[in-house]
Amino acid sequence: MTEGFAPAPFAGRGLLCRRGERLVFRGLDFDLAPGGVLLLRGPNGSGKSSLLRLMAGLLRPAAGELLWAGASFEEEPERHRRRLAFLGHLDAVKPALTAAENLGFWCGPAAVAPALAALGIGHLAGLPARLLSAGQRRRLALARIVGRQAPLWLLDEPTNALDGEAEAMFAAALAAHRAKGGMAAIALHGGDAPPEASVLSLALPALGGFDEEEESTAA
Repeated sequence: MTEGFAPAPFAGRGLLCRRGERLVFRGLDFDLAPGGVLLLRGPNGSGKSSLLRLMAGLLRPAAGELLWAGASFEEEPERHRRRLAFLGHLDAVKPALTAAENLGFWCGPAAVAPALAALGIGHLAGLPARLLSAGQRRRLALARIVGRQAPLWLLDEPTNALDGEAEAMFAAALAAHRAKGGMAAIALHGGDAPPEASVLSLALPALGGFDEEEESTAA
């Protein structure tokens, strides 16, 4: 469960990420204010997913710090995780449970109906998740994000497998989230940027450059 909807400025300073012996990025800064969206752009391997995992506290930076309301959350990672809703490449759907049971597990029973409705899958509430199509599972995964009522959304390619109708529903859910001060960091290869989104562009690290600089620029 989240610890209450309390958005606050979220920032990274001087972040360095390594995966094994590979330098992913270094010297990376970002700022995300309540109501804002930070769009992560870059080719495969440039560190978009790794940055989202750092933001979620699932990975620790090799250098630099992450700040919530100006203070590091390194000493209280579990508290930080209660502030966020994370969606990776996998949908985190339990196939043996119905759509409603999946949402109830993650979000509590009160959130089930409105979250399913937000993604247009209320009619699938009683259907086992194993019978859902790829697009329906992705809608269910996004309904989990909506139902969590967390101030910070961290989303990795959230529109994968979605049709145009579902993309529009996701855009509306994101707009409603932002309207109440919620914020999001979203990794996308292509597609339209949400209105007034900041863009953080990541580049592939230089070949063989364990200590090479990677270009990371915010716009």
